[in-house]
Amino acid sequence: MTPTEWLHITTLMAGPTEAITRGQMSAMVSAARVRLRGVPPIPVSIEKVRYHPEAISLGTQPAKALVPILKAVRSATRTIIGPAGASDRSPSSWIPHITVAYSTADQPAGPLISALGIVVPRRAVTIDAVTLVVQWGPERRWDWEPVGTAYCAASAEPGPVSR
Repeated sequence: MTPTEWLHITTLMAGPTEAITRGQMSAMVSAARVRLRGVPPIPVSIEKVRYHPEAISLGTQPAKALVPILKAVRSATRTIIGPAGASDRSPSSWIPHITVAYSTADQPAGPLISALGIVVPRRAVTIDAVTLVVQWGPERRWDWEPVGTAYCAASAEPGPVSR
């Protein structure tokens, strides 16, 4: 299961952690802040369960509603680290989702689908920020380091978070 504090919607993979300097990371966050000022917070709902051979996730609806955030983050990333630094996946093939569990063994999907179904109670959420996270090591180790957050237009930027 994904730890609650790390539930997220992956927007863009900027590149290998070792290939991006701290200065570039700070600059990407600053550039994203500028671009997201023109993007209002985006309401979506979460209710569809998605199954993948390696994971179980929850899809966002409408799926394309978050494309303005993807475009802003991609533009900011490419401005700072160049075009090779951001995924070339087109917005039309991007499927925003929240991974809630990863598969650790080969197993038939049928029993999981029967037990969990294809929908969960609908939850309306508003996406109003993007956080740049450094991932140290494999994803499932959850050794992540938040670097900075960029907020959408009209979002209240909270004060510092203590950990």
